[in-house]
Amino acid sequence: MQDKKVILVTGVASFWGSQVASKLIYDASLEVENPIHVIGLDIEPPSKSIEGLDFIQADVRNPYLSELLRQEQVDTVCHLAFQECVKHTETNFDLNVMGTMKLLGASAEAGVRKVVLKSSTTVYGAYPSNPAFITEDQEIQGVREYGTNRHLLEIESFCNGFRRQVPDLMLTILRYPNIIGLLCDTPMTRFLKQPTAPVLMGFDPRMQIIHEKDVVNSLVHAIQHDKPGVYNIATEEVLTLRRITGLAAKITFPIIHPFAYWTQDIINNLTVEGLTSYPIELDFLRYECVADLEKMHTAFDFQPSYTAIEALRELAGEQRLRRYITGEPPLEYDQERLKDTLDRRQRERELANQIQPKDE
Repeated sequence: MQDKKVILVTGVASFWGSQVASKLIYDASLEVENPIHVIGLDIEPPSKSIEGLDFIQADVRNPYLSELLRQEQVDTVCHLAFQECVKHTETNFDLNVMGTMKLLGASAEAGVRKVVLKSSTTVYGAYPSNPAFITEDQEIQGVREYGTNRHLLEIESFCNGFRRQVPDLMLTILRYPNIIGLLCDTPMTRFLKQPTAPVLMGFDPRMQIIHEKDVVNSLVHAIQHDKPGVYNIATEEVLTLRRITGLAAKITFPIIHPFAYWTQDIINNLTVEGLTSYPIELDFLRYECVADLEKMHTAFDFQPSYTAIEALRELAGEQRLRRYITGEPPLEYDQERLKDTLDRRQRERELANQIQPKDE
């Protein structure tokens, strides 16, 4: 009997961890030639039971983690134990940054073959001097005022040195732009779900979008295929902020940018509806940060199934239904939703019919 490949997913109780673990288990049920065993690790069990998951309750900072990885003969780790935060604190820094460092050290000590990490294109920073399309080899120079971005910068800086020190461990980092979807809680979904969307007067930066399902699919793709390196993952369309808010049917609230920067800390603490916070860093509402996707196609061999427009229409449609409509959705909305689904499934069939590239 063929031995099962063991995959460990950290943060399995989180949205991303549970989605990735569920997708891995589902794919494994369809693939009999390459059996896998999925272990989920978290300090708390998932809120919903995941059939087929081998759950272990533990923190990624536990000193016995390397022994666990070695004993279970873990081949691949997908690290998703990360806590998004607006403000940097010692507590979330210890979990996000120190936890990742300890996990990578334990993986190297235990002989783990591959580690997959989730990151963001915000590590590039939003500056007027940015090129039209930012490649993965550009220096990461994002601002460190926002907690999540500061921690991602620390993690990626550590990974640069770690990769040189431990060349035998395959490290894959996926950088995502604005993630939206019906279930995920991200800065862009919070931005678009507010009654009004705060924008900076006189600025209309280009942005990229990716659907939550394509985030999960790309993480699973990185686990299932050996693709070491750093990759930008996004949809092809680059939309202006005005176009995004228009497609999402949002009313914008223009703010003079010096005033916005001055009041940022105050606004984050307000409870006034529509002005509770700036979910997206102000620099990204002012300047562009658009990632180049050539490596995603050529080296990573991945194509998102949702277009940016489909993802935005889905989110806007569901919000309208919840806000204004009770009972069955109107025929016009159902027609639009099915048309997007048919287009997406056709693209997926066309990609499946293409010759699958061989892993290096």
